[in-house]
Amino acid sequence: MTGGNPTDSNPKDDGGRRVAEQRGLYFDELEEGLVYAHRPGRTVTETDNVLFSTLTMNTQALHLDAAWSAGQPFGQRLMNSMFTLATMVGQSVTQLTQGTIIAQLGLTDVSFPHPLYHGDTLYTETVITGRRLSASRPGQGIVTMEHTGRNQAGTVVARATRSCLMWTREAHMEAQSGQKIGE
Repeated sequence: MTGGNPTDSNPKDDGGRRVAEQRGLYFDELEEGLVYAHRPGRTVTETDNVLFSTLTMNTQALHLDAAWSAGQPFGQRLMNSMFTLATMVGQSVTQLTQGTIIAQLGLTDVSFPHPLYHGDTLYTETVITGRRLSASRPGQGIVTMEHTGRNQAGTVVARATRSCLMWTREAHMEAQSGQKIGE
């Protein structure tokens, strides 16, 4: 957006056209109990697994050694679970937190009940399980989300509970315009 005020509810570009900027949802727009389905899915590859595992210095043979992994209980290499977790959270960003999050506060209850394999497609859903305004940070709120990742067959491959500090719409608009919150 090159023209218009960032606090304008109908910003315009240089040609006078209305602009819809992609963003996540504000604290006040998130609905508890609603299932947010994040699409498209992400088909994971051997390259993803090898690059992520080596970039993060995780030399676990279950991710890197096909011959050794063939003799293990799952009979093949597994996707690195930290890649699965990061992708699951990442799939939620565009719909929920893009430009509306202040900070990720924590992850709890992380589990991987079934492996994700090369060639599987990861689909993620998020349920907002709690939200409250911050007592110490006006115009901000704490949101708790439960992320669930499933493969193409619908089998749950990952779960995590995540808490984030999020903007309210009004406070974010005020902060972008340089006003002090509540001024």
